[in-house]
Amino acid sequence: MASTMKALVKPRSAPGFELAEVPIPKIGPTDVLVRVEKAGVCGTDAHIYGWDKWAQARVKPPLVIGHEFMGTVEAVGDAVTSVATGERVSAEGHIADLTCVLCRTGQAHICERVEIIGVDRDGSFAEFIAIPEYNVWKLDPAIPDEYAAIFDPLGNAVHTVMAAGVSTKSVVITGVGSIGLMAIPVARAAGAASVYAIDVNPAKLELAKRLGADATFLATQSGLVDDIKRRTNGDGVDVLLEMSGSGVAIDQGLQMVRNGGTAALLGIPSDNININLAERIIFKGLTVLGINGRRMFETWYQTQALVKSGRVDLRPIITHVLPYDKFDRAFELMRTGEAAKIVLDFTGITK
Repeated sequence: MASTMKALVKPRSAPGFELAEVPIPKIGPTDVLVRVEKAGVCGTDAHIYGWDKWAQARVKPPLVIGHEFMGTVEAVGDAVTSVATGERVSAEGHIADLTCVLCRTGQAHICERVEIIGVDRDGSFAEFIAIPEYNVWKLDPAIPDEYAAIFDPLGNAVHTVMAAGVSTKSVVITGVGSIGLMAIPVARAAGAASVYAIDVNPAKLELAKRLGADATFLATQSGLVDDIKRRTNGDGVDVLLEMSGSGVAIDQGLQMVRNGGTAALLGIPSDNININLAERIIFKGLTVLGINGRRMFETWYQTQALVKSGRVDLRPIITHVLPYDKFDRAFELMRTGEAAKIVLDFTGITK
């Protein structure tokens, strides 16, 4: 086996990535080495690619980027017992310490000392990635490769929807990027009574309709809050699923929620935002949920069940599958809003 591999690297504190030759990661006794085959491109990767304020404060170059992937087990550590070479896998990208109070009380997804692959440690935009055995997820043969590569963001959508308890309730989704789009069929499968989608991109809103939204709205249209309230007996929606990270969208979304409703916030703002807490949350008696990652591993079981049942179809959402060396094109498609979800193909790597 060679000692080096191809990888997409953030080499320095500046915008962009580079395709580089780096050492193949070493594995310890409880680690698994996975040969990456497909990897999803995420909004977090776009933050790092563009090198915004959030990325500058969080990421320490040089670093291999990427946290959504699937592949085949290449090697296992001496103490690994549950995973074997040749198995088809994905993995939970939050590496928890498993010793803090959160890990010990069933909340490892928000571990106090969590490391996220592709953010805090080397990630999956590479020929190989090393992952702790605990984090490996064996893939059901019925799950296509492209779907398996994006179980991580689909899990974000599932976690957000399930945490908000949308069954029989009216739902508004602010921001229909890939995860917002995924949340539409997930909310439908979870029994939402109605789903409204809001975004700045008309093409994404058309896709939202195809995925089951009852109505879609441009975020810039006038009287939008009043329109949503008219559709919900003047009260406002029961649930906000905030997927954009936009301060304007968050403020607008909170105005749309009825008194006593629920707001589940997943989108990551690029900078600090200003919210009138008294008017938007406190006086309305809202329940506000901060959503981070996926519940380990409850969300993974839920996600797999939804996909296998056929109730969540990802085909309309995966708009591009590109060779890994076309990464600049991938981020340009994301920047212009021409893509919903992009998957990079690493199977064509040759030495």
